[in-house]
Amino acid sequence: MSCISLVGMPGAGKSTLGVLLAKHLGKSFVDTDLLIQERANTVLQKIVEDRGYQYLRELEERVITSLDLDNCVIATGGSAVYSEAAISHLKTLGPVLYIHVEYAVLAQRKLGLAERGIAGPSGQSLKDVYDERAPLYERYADIIVRSTESIEGTLADIEREVIDKLN
Repeated sequence: MSCISLVGMPGAGKSTLGVLLAKHLGKSFVDTDLLIQERANTVLQKIVEDRGYQYLRELEERVITSLDLDNCVIATGGSAVYSEAAISHLKTLGPVLYIHVEYAVLAQRKLGLAERGIAGPSGQSLKDVYDERAPLYERYADIIVRSTESIEGTLADIEREVIDKLN
């Protein structure tokens, strides 16, 4: 159990923080959104447009449950928590860490939801997605880190929590 999986809302900083955390801990970095795009040979938004958000969720589950990794930090897509199989598999690899960002902070970020390939019904607002997913992130998380205003502060909090939990 040497991997750490990051979950959280789109725009929470999972990929950015994941790369930095991997560098600091001497681990490799894996982004499941990129693996999904590689498998589908297209971007997430195109998958949603052509096949629908349910298909993207199914593909995400297949990609995550097929991971056979060691000594890494994994940044998941925001919808990974819709799959108990995916989360269960991630937990076999190591702890699941939820990067909690307050809704008001996410709302201020320029997320470009229409271009991000959000795996949810069309017409959902950011608030709708947040309200639906936040309880799932909390339920499945082994560690919850509340994001600060800075990447550096959040990274320091993640490192502190991870070191405390893993020791």
